[in-house]
Amino acid sequence: MTSGRLHGPAAPRDTAKPNGTPFESVALLLQGGGALGAYQAGVYEELLDHGIHPTWIAGISIGSVNAAIIAGNPPEARVGRLRDFWNLVSDAGDGGWSDWIGRLADGDLARSWLNQMAAGQIMSAGVPGFFKPRFVPPYLSPRGTAAAASWYDTGALKGTLERLVDFDRINAGEMRFSVGAVNVRTGNFAYFDNATDTIRAEHIMASGALPPAFPAVEIDGEFYWDGGMVSNTPLDWLLSSDSGLDTLVLQVDLWSARGDLPRDLTEVAVRMKEVQFSSRTRAATDSFRRRQEMRALFHELAAKLPPDLATSDAVRTLNAAADPAVFNIVELVYRSPTYEGQSKDYEFSRRTMQDHWLAGQRDAAKTLDHAEVLTLPTTPFGVDVYDFTSDTEPSPRDRQAGTATSLRP
Repeated sequence: MTSGRLHGPAAPRDTAKPNGTPFESVALLLQGGGALGAYQAGVYEELLDHGIHPTWIAGISIGSVNAAIIAGNPPEARVGRLRDFWNLVSDAGDGGWSDWIGRLADGDLARSWLNQMAAGQIMSAGVPGFFKPRFVPPYLSPRGTAAAASWYDTGALKGTLERLVDFDRINAGEMRFSVGAVNVRTGNFAYFDNATDTIRAEHIMASGALPPAFPAVEIDGEFYWDGGMVSNTPLDWLLSSDSGLDTLVLQVDLWSARGDLPRDLTEVAVRMKEVQFSSRTRAATDSFRRRQEMRALFHELAAKLPPDLATSDAVRTLNAAADPAVFNIVELVYRSPTYEGQSKDYEFSRRTMQDHWLAGQRDAAKTLDHAEVLTLPTTPFGVDVYDFTSDTEPSPRDRQAGTATSLRP
């Protein structure tokens, strides 16, 4: 039985590596989405319960915060630290009365109303340990200052990160770590990676500095905004790395690219955010499949070349660029209940945080119940894509490509 490699010897399927899978690398990719980020924490807790340990973690916006907490703590402390963060930011400061009242509500209409009330409180009072409204509004602040260019002060987040994250651990390189941001001056996307950069709290804050709510963050003389403005997923960064390692990619998305036709302006606003911030994973994986196909065809052709051509500089260069690794790309996509509206990314109530966390655990458990997720692919070009959180059946095209999107066990 072959491993699904494009070339080279087969690897045994039944040998779990230290990361808890038969893959050489496990990449955990965390999308941006504000308050929805508790879903990612739930996914990670379930992965840990199954003995799956990321070797590379990358995040955008709130995904970068979760990524930093995971990479910046030993495995046994990570879930506890994630809970510390999410309990902190979901503390309304009212002794739990808002959560108690919320649990009395029954039905989507009541829950929607309570969620909007909670979101309104966040807008007026901020989030503990994260951000607070500026005392002086931007239009009364001196031009050219951070206060004139943002509605909230995120200074508290720096202290929270430095308390919950051991940046020395991140920079020691025990786990590959990457976060994305956008250079305000050039408009170019930038990744800060512990393979090349010394990561600090400012890098995490820059990745989540969504304007005009939050101010740009200065790093080495340049200013950065939220990476989600350009790309809300680190998938392209990972797939372009050409590591040569068989990789299990766990892409945790907080916005669904697929959705229903909106029926009113409220639903239009929700759908606009979903389209804007969804990771467009399908487009990225389709492009990657095409690259893998070209690599496989090159190896097939190279094997037939006469020795004088096979050893030429051109063929050696192409051979080095033809990554023989295989990939499983597993999508875990949060799909909002009907009562969550356009404020769902800044509705930080304790009850909603717990719901998001449990949804992440549930979807991860359901996904890991499928043995093929942790099986090296055998498709011709070594790329399988799975989404067991979708409520749609796979299309004929997806079936031919080895993609699963069914909820069925």
